Amino acid sequence: MLFKALPRFSRQLHAIAARVPSQCAVCHAWPAQRVCSACVARFAQPTTRCERCALRVPAGVAVCGACLRNPPTLDACVAAVDYAYPWADALAEFKFRGDPGWTDTLGTLLRSTPWVEPALEAADIVVPVPLSTERLRERGFNQSALLSQHLAGAKTHTRTLLRLHATETQSALPRAQRLRNLRGAFAVEPLHAAALRGQRVVLVDDVMTTGATLEAAAQPLRQAGVAHITAIVLARTGLE
Repeated sequence: MLFKALPRFSRQLHAIAARVPSQCAVCHAWPAQRVCSACVARFAQPTTRCERCALRVPAGVAVCGACLRNPPTLDACVAAVDYAYPWADALAEFKFRGDPGWTDTLGTLLRSTPWVEPALEAADIVVPVPLSTERLRERGFNQSALLSQHLAGAKTHTRTLLRLHATETQSALPRAQRLRNLRGAFAVEPLHAAALRGQRVVLVDDVMTTGATLEAAAQPLRQAGVAHITAIVLARTGLE
């Protein structure tokens, strides 16, 4: 029982620590929150992105060539920052070093991103991309669910989308192979399926690389009759 309580206790400690002024994790200014306002202004400048996959595009371009040729299941996609310094380091602390105290800082960064607030307001529900049972047990929390709850509160539905099985690490794989590996990885909870018809859904994930995970997650939602799907991600890599 004590062992089971430890992850929750750790999350509570991190949540408290996140609200206590300390050094900025980037420039080490004191006192500051996890990332000071000057570093946010420096490293989180808005940029022009494809409306469907959030890749960087030249000014004046709405949709990239890849999405014009092969439209994704997503109707829209918004990313806060590139997956680069200092956000890649922050996400590594958040996910792989078990520090959910990053939730407030990263969630606030997401909420302040252009088009995120309108997407959340228009959504009927907000759905985090789920982790497999094995990964959730290993990590102790789902980082996408924490971000979703920070962004949307009661609109967050953590049981609507299910992760049916884990997949091997895919960081070195091309998009086509990732899609094959993810085939059948997600499903809509049967008890929730009927309520999804005609709904507007926001999918939340932490990082978008090729878009394969979000595509696989969006497909069962679309099959359940969801009318519109917007993905919101913290960081976008430069990979197609």
